[in-house]
Amino acid sequence: MDFRAVLLDQTRIFGELIAANDPETPVPTCPDWTLKQLFRHVGRGNRWAAQIISERRVSPLDPREVHDGKPPDDPDAALAWLNEGAAQVLKSVDQVGTDTRVWTFLGPKPGGWWVRRRLHEATVHRADAALAVGADYDLPAELAADAVSEWLEIATAMAKKRHAEPLAAGVSMHLHATDDGLGPSGEWTVAHDEDGLGWSHSHGKGSVALRGPAKDLLLAVTRRRSAADVGLEVFGDTAVWDAWLDRTPY
Repeated sequence: MDFRAVLLDQTRIFGELIAANDPETPVPTCPDWTLKQLFRHVGRGNRWAAQIISERRVSPLDPREVHDGKPPDDPDAALAWLNEGAAQVLKSVDQVGTDTRVWTFLGPKPGGWWVRRRLHEATVHRADAALAVGADYDLPAELAADAVSEWLEIATAMAKKRHAEPLAAGVSMHLHATDDGLGPSGEWTVAHDEDGLGWSHSHGKGSVALRGPAKDLLLAVTRRRSAADVGLEVFGDTAVWDAWLDRTPY
């Protein structure tokens, strides 16, 4: 998958969706936010990441210090601002080199790491916007599956910084995408074993298992829709799934 091209594409679709609706529309999946605030969050987030990369930062950047971090009032100019921010992420990576290590919230990583991260920030927040206005949310299965993988990487890594483990010791969770052609990339097993919490693309039974299209698994695992709402099949101990959701906020 060309993460660079898809970042630009998903950002554009996100912006056009918001531009076509009332900016003061509440976003239920992001409590207390409106579409206008969601738009600013994604747009400023791209510029924030681009600045971290271009400055080769080894420490966090205060969002208030992001260059040109506020969208213009004019709707067309605001869309241009949003799309330029995504392009800036790519330009910054090109300037410093994909492998140059910079700060991330998961520790130092190659600057190119931010491309995929910002892509899936747009992917999930586009779902927020679509749900807020009652629009369809379509996502290619390959992209949705990668978003699930990326989120599991973050959730398992962040769990080590939290007091409450999302999965108890000896417990596991399995997700299975039913889309054609995904192969191993459409299966995920998260387990808490003697080595700690981790995940893989392995097939497994799991203390709890969820089965359905990758797009719906993404909406469920990021708490945008419930498993029941999107019609996922759930097998096993549902308390394990509930605990995972409670302890892995997006």
